[in-house]
Amino acid sequence: MSQSPQEESAVNATTARNQLYALVKLAEEDGRTTVITKHKVRALLAPLDRFPAARKTDAFPAHVLSVAQRDFGDLVTLAAKGQPQVLLRNTTPVAVLLPADSSPDALSSDTAADPRAATAGGAVNAQGNQDRGSTPRRLATLGDAIGSVLTDGPVGGPTFGLPGVDAATGGLQRGKLTLVAARPSVGGSLLGLAAARTTALVDQAMVLYAASGPNRDDIFRRIIAAETGGEYARLKQGRLTEYEQQVARQLVQAGDLLMIDDGSDLRAEDIADTAPHMQGLALVVVDRLQATHSARLPLSGDRLPAASQVLATLARTLHVPVLAIVDSDDPALLGLLDADITLTLTPTEDPARVQVTVAERDFGTIGSAYLKPDLVHARFLDAGAPPHERADTPAGPSRSTAIGGRAALELAEAALPYTSGTHRGIPAALTHELAAWRTAVAGGDHEALKEILPSLLQAAATVSQWPDTHEGHRLAAALRSYGTPESADTTTAAGQSAAAGAAVQTLADNRQATADVVEDEEDDEDALAPEDEEDEPEGHVFPALKILKDSVGRSKMHPIRVIRKEERDSGPWPLISEHMDGEPRWVHPDVTATRVPHIRANGRRVRRDQLDVPDAFGEGVLCLIDRNGSFPSACSAVPLAPNKLLHTGPLDAYDKAGAGIYLIDIPAWTRTDMPHPLGRIADRPDEDGRAWVTTPHIKQLVKLVRDHHLDAMPTIHDSWTGKANESLFKPFYEATRKARAELVQIGGDPYKAYKTRLSIALRLLWPKRPSQRSPFWRPDWRMSMVAEASVRHWTVAFKAVQEGHTLVALRNVDQAIFWTPPGTPPSTYRIGTGFGEVKSKFVQAGETILEGDD
Repeated sequence: MSQSPQEESAVNATTARNQLYALVKLAEEDGRTTVITKHKVRALLAPLDRFPAARKTDAFPAHVLSVAQRDFGDLVTLAAKGQPQVLLRNTTPVAVLLPADSSPDALSSDTAADPRAATAGGAVNAQGNQDRGSTPRRLATLGDAIGSVLTDGPVGGPTFGLPGVDAATGGLQRGKLTLVAARPSVGGSLLGLAAARTTALVDQAMVLYAASGPNRDDIFRRIIAAETGGEYARLKQGRLTEYEQQVARQLVQAGDLLMIDDGSDLRAEDIADTAPHMQGLALVVVDRLQATHSARLPLSGDRLPAASQVLATLARTLHVPVLAIVDSDDPALLGLLDADITLTLTPTEDPARVQVTVAERDFGTIGSAYLKPDLVHARFLDAGAPPHERADTPAGPSRSTAIGGRAALELAEAALPYTSGTHRGIPAALTHELAAWRTAVAGGDHEALKEILPSLLQAAATVSQWPDTHEGHRLAAALRSYGTPESADTTTAAGQSAAAGAAVQTLADNRQATADVVEDEEDDEDALAPEDEEDEPEGHVFPALKILKDSVGRSKMHPIRVIRKEERDSGPWPLISEHMDGEPRWVHPDVTATRVPHIRANGRRVRRDQLDVPDAFGEGVLCLIDRNGSFPSACSAVPLAPNKLLHTGPLDAYDKAGAGIYLIDIPAWTRTDMPHPLGRIADRPDEDGRAWVTTPHIKQLVKLVRDHHLDAMPTIHDSWTGKANESLFKPFYEATRKARAELVQIGGDPYKAYKTRLSIALRLLWPKRPSQRSPFWRPDWRMSMVAEASVRHWTVAFKAVQEGHTLVALRNVDQAIFWTPPGTPPSTYRIGTGFGEVKSKFVQAGETILEGDD
């Protein structure tokens, strides 16, 4: 080493980690050596000419650049201790980490590796007992640990899809063994199945379901029952309705994401052997560990502690969550299993509620939640706030003592249709008091309930006639538990009742156009108005903006909601445009599309398609597919960077730890039966044939290359990225999905108000007009969300084409048109009203294709 470190530039390890690709390029092209400082140790990031032995990749520990960047602090420590670390671009050595301070035994240029050299992952190596030939112990400094915590960010792993449990657990933690402990018949297996369903069917991530007890048929029937609401007992008899058969066919499409390993001879070692070979594995579910010994079940009896250790090691090794169900809540057994996190399911006095207690090893109980068992349909439902104990007296429950009991919870649940705005017919004053009651019940505030009760009953006394509906009868019955209120004159009640619905009606009338589907790109203006940035009034049917702000505010990554105005004209922000959405505007090349005038019911003049299909397509009709809630559904797992985007420049490969925008070559797409995967992005390349895309499209291209639909991943010529997160909008998605499920059945003004505020909230992520105020200004968030919706839309259509269906047109993020036999939509789509499901209708070729609310 002829050049002294003092003559070379020095940076700390954190800075070097962030600039690793650039520093390697300097070493490779300019021969520059950089001194890396980390606490009291130093290492050199040097060109290969400085240590030629590093060119032999089998002589020293070697790491591709993406892995080296992740483990950079550890590699610097190893190099400083005299263990060279070779950095690779794919399989080619490009640079080497060497010790900066010479020592008698630092290293030589001999091609044989130091026998003490450790692989990446260790920090500082102790010498060990040389007489015993022991491998040096791996030690980590406190600084290493702190750095890891600060750079990892939130876990963002799989969830159960049950808000109460997810809030209590923080989701399923990567690298940890989580145990669900429940006595037989309590439903522990259903909690494991909920996590598997959410991860595979909602988040579209890979799950290994290791079934020691239930077989694959049992698991599939439980999934159908949970997804359709069909009776599990009937499904076990093989009796499926037409709808359930349709759902079953659609679930088959998720078969490549939910992999089941069943059989009586299943061992923990088998699971540990299988999991590493599953690319993109996100979750392992083990259903179940049997407390009672069984000779035919390896995962039973006194073999469970050893099996638990194998599963815990699997979680740590693959850095994935492992969720195991055990059919016992015996504390002695749970202590032997020694899981990182334990969820104990316990029945309560109320048969409609099961308590979930969350405990973490070394800390004890850290949270709890309540679930509503729906065993008939093989699932749990979220039960909301826990019930409050009733203090009974010898004289029976009085008005005050009953406040905290089941009657309070029943009144809160009965009030929901009216406080949410989906039902009307009670005075506004009563609606206000009921909303306050629900808030107090949810917060467990017993004193607040005592204070609210008198005014609540006074407001109820103004009602002369309760709505003659199921909801009205239930609310009246719930109030009678606190005594029968006296009635007032009908005039007051009628006036207040009219006022109760006025806000919803006015909102729906004034802003319905916002929720309508726009006809053309050039018509799609901001569609925002002054004061749209204000929170919805109390009691609104769906306070979308409040929920969206709360969703972002929950993140532990401290997201930056607004980019300052002085920064918007530089950096990545001018590079982002609406064309990055990747929405397709595609019609099959053999189909003739004609735009014809159409007048909507509201009098607006638009243009719509007429499609003429060639005779070569054979007999059939046009099947129109309309996806429900494409944008809010995409919010379930949209990859984005909550904080600032940093200039990360050219990348050798996409690193899933980052998210942002990427300048890539437009890949060639030769198929004529599907549009380009990048949609309209592919129609607008720059003069070099490149375009900027967001993370969802990068991930889509990676998958297409992996599945051999593209020859190679396009080069990333430039990038602006930050730490990736896929759960920033997840609470918003959950709330939106729940609200839609309730309101779509009701329809009318409440549903229109829901759609309007939903559209406004998502548009406010990136308001186009400078004069429009907003609690957000993140064009990268907005375009990533729209791109995610486009990718999902394209992917489902592609699956249908791969199954032999003929795609005629693909538009926007929600419209697909196929040529099919009458009444037969492609099986890759789930027909229904929920998110991820579609509506379908059939028209003859040549008829006008109506859209949205036409």
